[in-house]
Amino acid sequence: MRNRIIPFVLAICIMQVSGLAQSGFSKTGMTAATFLTIDVGPRAAAMGGAYVAIADDPTAMYWNPAGLDRINSNSVIFSHTNWLAETNMNYLGVAIPLGQYGTFGVSVTALGVPEMKVRTVSQPEGTGEFFDANDLAIGLSYSRSIIERFQVGINIKYIQQQIFNMSASTAAVDFGILFTTGLNNMVLGFSMSNFGGNMQLSGDDARVEVDLAPDEFGNNDRILAILETQQFQLPLIMRFGVAMDVFKSENNLVKLAVDAVVPNDNSQYLNFGGEYVFMNLIALRAGYKTLFLENSEEGLTLGFGIDVELSESIQLIVDYAYADFGILNNIQQLGVGFSF
Repeated sequence: MRNRIIPFVLAICIMQVSGLAQSGFSKTGMTAATFLTIDVGPRAAAMGGAYVAIADDPTAMYWNPAGLDRINSNSVIFSHTNWLAETNMNYLGVAIPLGQYGTFGVSVTALGVPEMKVRTVSQPEGTGEFFDANDLAIGLSYSRSIIERFQVGINIKYIQQQIFNMSASTAAVDFGILFTTGLNNMVLGFSMSNFGGNMQLSGDDARVEVDLAPDEFGNNDRILAILETQQFQLPLIMRFGVAMDVFKSENNLVKLAVDAVVPNDNSQYLNFGGEYVFMNLIALRAGYKTLFLENSEEGLTLGFGIDVELSESIQLIVDYAYADFGILNNIQQLGVGFSF
């Protein structure tokens, strides 16, 4: 069975990459809910987003739901990201292993935009009103091992976007698989994220008054109508990754990973990452994002992690990530997790 699955996954990835490469154009900016493309978890972010074959903590619900079944104890993680333009994104993930019955997980992702003045052409300094914008995704995940070294996982999520008096919502599914080989703990991973319905804004701001016959006298010039907004697809992402231990001793571990990423709203690219762990206590990480992607401002990523045993049954994990964003300065992410 496993000898058939891996070639099948490889074939899917190759067809997707080839199809986008032959399309001859990029669909940048043509999808909704782009907050779903922001890296979740400082460990993954510090490794340049090369995480689909590594995912083994509650952030697996974002990167590869199959990774949930690699979690051995109840785990919780919270991460905060200082995103672009003074926006902030928070992620909360909870994973609960149930032994032979697999692993369940719940995740919440929220991005917020600071409150701003409502400005118009006639009142450029503000109307006295204020507005904000918020994005939200709530997911329910399940993962299970099919055979000893092969895991599958699924994440079902509700997605909502809101700006001023308008909002849009839909549902989507993430799917992932992991296969561990016998060569230096090499892991092959594949995931497909954000497969779901389109998003279409609706709300009070779409209500307008129109005059259906402006050239006729005595007609009703204030007929209520609702504007129809355009529908946008979700940012569908396919990832295929490889990760392996390139050096391992009693107190030292060096792991390298590479992900091939195929989005529906941009050209394909590669992410690279590495991690050095000393005595299962301190980790140093580095990576490089969006290699071979034209006009990308992303690049070098750095970070570290500390794993502290608070008691025989409780572990505290603190992670930090820094990502260079070129002319947009940088992104910083902090995460705190517990295993118990």
